[in-house]
Amino acid sequence: MKALVLSLALTFAGIAHAQHGGAAPGGAAAVPAEAAQFDFLIGQWELEVAPKVSGLAAMIHGAPKLVGSWKAWKSFDGYGVDDELRIVDASGNPMSLNHSLRVFDAKARRWLVSGLDVYRARFGSSNGQWQGGEMMLEGSGQNAEGKPVLTRTRFTEITPDRFKMRQDRSLDNGANWEEGTLTIVAKRVSRKATR
Repeated sequence: MKALVLSLALTFAGIAHAQHGGAAPGGAAAVPAEAAQFDFLIGQWELEVAPKVSGLAAMIHGAPKLVGSWKAWKSFDGYGVDDELRIVDASGNPMSLNHSLRVFDAKARRWLVSGLDVYRARFGSSNGQWQGGEMMLEGSGQNAEGKPVLTRTRFTEITPDRFKMRQDRSLDNGANWEEGTLTIVAKRVSRKATR
C-alpha cells in the first residue's frame, strides 16, 4: 500500500511540476520523428483475412472466408497509435476482436505494443522497429487454446491506400516457426476512423 501511495504521489508531483512551467517528467523532449512510423495505420480499413489451414477439413472445405475492419487513431500525445481489429466470417459472425496500444519508446528506439484479445480475455505484447520500408515486430502471448506462443509480424507493401500484414507463429519458444499463419490485406476505407 505504501508503494502505491508513493507511486501516485510521484506521478502527481510530476504532473504538477509540468503544469507550473517545469520540464515534462523524465525530461521528455519533442516527439521523435520515428513516432510517426505507424501513422500508415491511422484511418479505417476493410480487410481480407487468410488464416493458414491444413488437415483433412481444409482439404475438403478449403480455407474459411474471413473479412474484417481495422480502425486506428493517433494517441499518446503523438507518441503512438490506438487501434481496433475486428474479424468476422462470411456470414458476419464475430471471430476476433483485438485492441492494441502502440507507443514509440524514444529511449530504446523501438515500438512497444500491448494487445488485448477481447473475446478470449488474453493480453499479448510485442516490440519492433521499422526496417527497410517495413514494420517488423516480435511478440509473445497465448494461442486460442491458452498455450504460450511467439509471433513474428511484418507490415509490408505499405502505400497510402493499402498494406499487407503477415504473421508467423511458434509454439515451441522459437525452435520451429510456422510461417504465414495469418495474412491480412487491408484496403483503405477512410483516412479518419470513427470511434
